[in-house]
Amino acid sequence: MVNSFPQVVTIAGNDSDGSAGGPADLHTFFARDTYGMMILTAAVAGNSYGIQDQRTMPLDFITQQFTSIADDFEIRAAKTGMLADRAIIHNVVENLNRVSFGDLVVDPVISTKHGATLLEMDAIKAVQTELLPLATITTPNIYEGELLADMSIDSPDDMEVAARKIQSFGAKNVLLKGRHADAKQLEVTDLLLLENGATHWLTEPYVDTTHINGTGDTLSSVIVAELAKGQSILEAVKLAKTLTYQAIAETIEVGHQFGPINIWAAQDKA
Repeated sequence: MVNSFPQVVTIAGNDSDGSAGGPADLHTFFARDTYGMMILTAAVAGNSYGIQDQRTMPLDFITQQFTSIADDFEIRAAKTGMLADRAIIHNVVENLNRVSFGDLVVDPVISTKHGATLLEMDAIKAVQTELLPLATITTPNIYEGELLADMSIDSPDDMEVAARKIQSFGAKNVLLKGRHADAKQLEVTDLLLLENGATHWLTEPYVDTTHINGTGDTLSSVIVAELAKGQSILEAVKLAKTLTYQAIAETIEVGHQFGPINIWAAQDKA
């Protein structure tokens, strides 16, 4: 029964305050009863006020991490997070094609939930042409959806058109997360486009809070954990949407400005 426990891995950056990136992924993996590992691509010096500095990992070191994990463990599902630049994206794609890590969840990490772009255009192109074709599912926010689909998204119809454009790059399933930038809005609605063309709209109440660090990481990590345990894409995404809402709604007071969400909520519920 060696390696029988569900094992997953995040390929991401480390946020020193633990609120996002690899630490948030690992917290979530633990909360969802899977054993989480991490392949480090970058490191961020930051806190609840913002990011003060960052470094990327050498490509040969990233490759060695892939080799070390693949040589010993039975990874059932993986996710990508912050890949920083085109060279790292290309390296990660090469390594994913070399190893067997099961289902892949691509959290594009191109733009913040407020619309600030994090990648250069050549790196965005690499996400489209190299990374998305490997994805079991990708989970762009609304701004990342606009960049990947090269269009404005202003309505539910636009969301569906954009999701299908993103799917055309090769991602089997697409979860396009809805806009949540207006304190007056009552709900946040995401669109799940399945491999068979079916669409599902998933809605939870909007929570007006500054404690939102790690929301995308947590949502995608719940999907990874549930896929590793044998859940369908639809059930994994539904659960991820619900648990992420609960993690936002049940606030914990950590940090002075933009604090983390409450990942314990993903453990206590469902």
